[in-house]
This record gives sequence, C-alpha cells and structure tokens, in this order.
Amino acid sequence: MHKMIGKLLLFILFLSAIFIPFVQTEASQKTVYRVPVEAEVEKGLYAFLQRSFSEAEQAGADAIILEIDTLGGFTDAADKIGKLMDETSVPIIAYINNRAISAGAFIALHAQDIYMTPNATIGAAQAIVADGNAADVKAQSKWVADMINAANSSDHDRDTMYAQAMADPDVDLPKYRAEMGKLLTLTASEALEVNYSEGTVSSFEDVLAKAGYENAEVISTEVTIFEKIARFITHPIVVPILLSIAGLGLVVELYSPGFGVPGTMAISSLLLFFYGHLVAGLAGYESIVLFVIGVGLVIAEFFLPGGIAGIIGSLAIIGGIILAGGNPMYMAISVLIAVAIASIGMVILMKFFGKKLHLLNKVVLMDATDTESGYVSNVNRVELLGRIAKTSTPLRPAGAIELDGERIDVVSEGSYIDKGKNVTIVKVEGSRIVVRESEEEGETE
Repeated sequence: MHKMIGKLLLFILFLSAIFIPFVQTEASQKTVYRVPVEAEVEKGLYAFLQRSFSEAEQAGADAIILEIDTLGGFTDAADKIGKLMDETSVPIIAYINNRAISAGAFIALHAQDIYMTPNATIGAAQAIVADGNAADVKAQSKWVADMINAANSSDHDRDTMYAQAMADPDVDLPKYRAEMGKLLTLTASEALEVNYSEGTVSSFEDVLAKAGYENAEVISTEVTIFEKIARFITHPIVVPILLSIAGLGLVVELYSPGFGVPGTMAISSLLLFFYGHLVAGLAGYESIVLFVIGVGLVIAEFFLPGGIAGIIGSLAIIGGIILAGGNPMYMAISVLIAVAIASIGMVILMKFFGKKLHLLNKVVLMDATDTESGYVSNVNRVELLGRIAKTSTPLRPAGAIELDGERIDVVSEGSYIDKGKNVTIVKVEGSRIVVRESEEEGETE
C-alpha cells in the first residue's frame, strides 16, 4: 500500500515537472492590443477607440499600440480622444507608420511613447472646428495650449516649443522649415533629434521589440461595419446633408398622395442620423424620446385645432436632434441649414405645384378669398345708382341716408349737406357710396 502511494506521488511530481514551466510561461506572456487610427479624426473614431481601450483594460493588457496614419480631423473629436487616452490605465504607445498630421499629431503626443517609420511625419496641427472651417482666434489659442499640454502629458522631457510650432504659425523655427507663417512638421529623424520620438522603426514587430513586448500576444481590433457606418454618418459634412434630405423629403411628401419615396427617404435619413449617433456614443435615449414625442405632437396637429401642438412638436424635434449631436452649437447650425433648404424647397413646390397639395392643405390655409372665388368684402350695390334718398344725418362729407327704410352710410362729393336734404346716389364702389344734393323728391318710408 505504501509502495503504491509512493509511486503515485512520484508520478505527480513527474507531471508537475513537465507542465509547470508551460503554465508559468503562459502566465508570464504579455498581451498587446493593436488599434488602428486611420482616415479622419472625428467622433466615430472616438467611439471605436473607447471600445478598444475598454476591451484592453478588461483583458488586462500590458500595452496598447496605436498604429497612426491620418491627416487629422476635428479639434473637438481630438480633444475627447486625448482625454480618453489620459484616463486609460493601460500604457499607450503611438506607432506612426506614415502620417500623424494635425489632430493625428495631437493624439500621438498623448501617448507615453512615440515610434516612427523612416518616412513618417508628425505636425502641422491646424485648428479645424466642427463645421470644417479654420478656428477663430479664441479657439486657435485654446488649441495651441492643448498641443502644449499634450506634449507634457508623457513622462518624457519634451520641449513644448515644438508642439506650439506645430499649431502656431507665428513660431519661427527655420531649421525645421517652420519659418514665420508656416506650421512645423517633423520627419522621423527630426522628431528623434528633438525628443519627440523614442525611436525609428521599420515595422510593427520592431516597435514590439524596442518597447519590450517582443514575445507578447498581439490582439488586433478592427472597426466593425456598424462603426464604419457610424463614422460616416457622424461626419460633420454628412450630418447637415442627412438632415436636409429628411427636411426636403417631408416637404415633398406633403405634396404627394399617400406615402411614397420622399417620405421613405426622410424617415430613412432620420433613422440613419440617430443610429449613427447612438453607435458613436453621442446620442442618448432621451434625445430619441424627445424626438418621438415631437413627431407625435406634429401628427396630432392634423387633428387638433389651434397650432400649439405643432409648434411644441417642432421644437421637440429640433431639441431631440440637437441633443443627439454631442456638439449643440454645430448641431444647431446643421438644423438651420436643413430648415433653410427645406424652406426653399417648400417655396418652390408651393409656387409650381400648389394646386396639387394634399396633406399640406390641412396645415396651411390655401383658399384665397378673392372675387373669382366668390368672396367680396362688401356687396357692390350697383342697383342703388340714380336712386334718390334723404339724408338722416348731416354729411361732413360722411354721414348716413335713408332709402326705403334702410339706413346707408354714404359720403358726399365733398360739399357739406345738411340733414333732411334730398340726395342722388351717383357712384357705388364696393362699400363706398357717393351722393350729390338733389332738388328731386325721393320715396322714403
């Protein structure tokens, strides 16, 4: 019995000697997340990076390597990405395999370490706001300060003058082709020279080796098809186009019998707008609820008098759209653009297709109260011409006459006529009846 127990213990020790090294090796293996930063820097990219960083943190990754190749984008999106990088517990390394221009440079400077391929560049960080235009003086000043802070965000002692020169054309650095009026762009060798790079590498594997993750397990994250759609939809140029299509579609649908292509286009545009902003993490469900309530009130306006429901509903719809965008000022501009385009479309359709209105007739009064339609402001009593009556009040020159027991408001031709005088009706122009004093006797009751 003792011999059997001894043999069993020896067998367990033998297995331990074989498998424990493998277990230890597996446990000590490092994990690196490889995350691409490509195309334009916008809010959709922020949502993708947020997901990738969250996955890396939950997996207990040792590092995140951002593979950067971008010509930049918008400052508001870059600012959110920079804050996200600062708040992420996993160390972040920037690998610039081609270009880190504008907002791309800002993102790279927020990384703990920067590595560049020989042909890579970093810099030229022109401030572009959400509407796609160059920033004003205040926004430009803030962006320069943000670039300086980004250079200070890592543990490396980087001279912030170069980060400032990347965003401020008034900094003079002729050695690096940044004369007055030009933004600084550094090559890989120049970035290494001024301590804005930790090394020049030939490949991603070279980055792993230099950063101390040579045998690490690499997990690559990719932009999903849904995130690609969201990135496209939330682009600052696409948003006003979508809203304009929605507005025009609704206007055209008002002129069409039943429900057709214009209404489908309008609804599809709005669904895409909210879908993209939800996936990008910009829109909350409260914005959708507000929008749906607004649509319900507008529909109710077709059945309720007064117009109050329609006004409140329209404001709710606009409020829901603005809340969904993340940047209220930019969304307000986009809504104004869409409203202007829809208004122009409505004017054109009313001018050329007004007679074919259907649903809009319930909202807008289309009937004209003209003579051709049988409307007159007063009865044109031409049968009174030549009749003789008696003044019941003095005419100064306005007053009243009595004819066949009827009191009629009249005016004289300009002269004063006393009460009780005979007058002849000489002109009838709608409500204006003109009389002249007469010697003839008329019949009165």
